[in-house]
Amino acid sequence: MKTKSTDKEILVKGLKQMVISLALMFTGPTLLHVILSNRERSFYIPLLIIAIVTCALAIFFAFKGLNTILNSLFDSKKSR
Repeated sequence: MKTKSTDKEILVKGLKQMVISLALMFTGPTLLHVILSNRERSFYIPLLIIAIVTCALAIFFAFKGLNTILNSLFDSKKSR
């Protein structure tokens, strides 16, 4: 009988997604703050959309990375 073990390849993939999420978590709100403090610029609306999409991507990658890490720890495909 095999014991459950962590799938290291999937764990690394999840950690990479969490690093991307961390980078976007700092970039998105910083960009949003800079854009909202300069409303007189000509590219206000496109940059605002980019900042909001960056914030949304940070949340998406955080959930996807956490789900991937949990799958690597608790998925029982290797024990079968």
